[in-house]
Amino acid sequence: MSAIEQALEMHEKWNGKIETTAKAHVNTREDLAIAYTPGVAEPCKVIAKDPDAAYKYTMKANTIAVVSDGSAVLGLGNIGAKAAMPVMEGKAVLFKEFGGVNAVPICLDTQDTEEIIKTVVNIAPAFGGINLEDISAPRCFEIETRLKELLDIPVFHDDQHGTAIVVLAGIINALKVTGKKKEDCKIVVNGAGSAGVAITKLLLSYGFPHLTMCDSKGILSEESPNLNWMKKEMIKVTNLDHKTGTLADALKGADIFVGVSVPNIISQEMVASMNKDAILFALSNPVPEIMPDLAKAAGAKVVGTGRSDFPNQVNNVVAFPGIFKGALEGRAPQITEEMKLATAKAIAGLVPDEELNEDNILPEAFDPRVSQVVSEAVKALI
Repeated sequence: MSAIEQALEMHEKWNGKIETTAKAHVNTREDLAIAYTPGVAEPCKVIAKDPDAAYKYTMKANTIAVVSDGSAVLGLGNIGAKAAMPVMEGKAVLFKEFGGVNAVPICLDTQDTEEIIKTVVNIAPAFGGINLEDISAPRCFEIETRLKELLDIPVFHDDQHGTAIVVLAGIINALKVTGKKKEDCKIVVNGAGSAGVAITKLLLSYGFPHLTMCDSKGILSEESPNLNWMKKEMIKVTNLDHKTGTLADALKGADIFVGVSVPNIISQEMVASMNKDAILFALSNPVPEIMPDLAKAAGAKVVGTGRSDFPNQVNNVVAFPGIFKGALEGRAPQITEEMKLATAKAIAGLVPDEELNEDNILPEAFDPRVSQVVSEAVKALI
């Protein structure tokens, strides 16, 4: 049986990957009176007087909503709300298994920015945080920004920030392996959607001064055609040399490549044109921008992908469960840029210097230390 056949069989068997489990057991009339009427009125009255008491008396304290409109699902694109459900259910499983955080998948049958914002605001009282998932760019930027302004609970778009955090963690350790310094590195980010923009912003926050972004038409510059509002914002802080041209032009003399784009777009010749001991994170999944063996043969020193069958997997699961665990436990009103940087450093720090090498720059997703270390990094900044 192939992996595809097994996945279909198991999803049919599961008939949904999560279920509701009651903590309160109702076996007697007394149990019923305490869990429901009339006893349930007491916490209701307390919360009515003090809304913050919801964290004490309801699931809000450790439950988030995983919200998607199905417009940018994995590598599948705009497949809609119902088809997005298996992914959102899977995300809920990862929150629980890796961070001990309860998560409810909510797939919205609208892709209207204002409707999404209004809906999330209206359901927010039941949740301690909102994880936005698989919403297409540039709408995702506005949705997250507006929700952060409107809500007093953390809002986090994992496709943006979870990816960025793990990429930065990997680069921090790759620099140690290669001996490169961030001040000297020239970085090319290919893909100007949600992940590419967030990666670029976080790398800038960390102190990398030389970043160039590319999209399907080449280097982003003032001369690029049909720029959306976010790309216009990004060219104000990237490509400070005002280069134009193709991705191949951008890579000449670069030290680091981060791809969140399409398969097989990087050739060995392009890798060879980069500086010695180049670092490549080819994150198109399941087929990366260049296969690791080809990149290594062309001169790359460190190569990461999104795949679990190659070394240096860049996997969001080492970030988002612990981030929400820390945010919920610390009652953070939002997840800040400082928290993202601290989380990246904490993840990088889980690989001791003596164990760092070109094939070992990131902790495994199943490392039991990850969630706790990440959550503590978040709580330290609340």
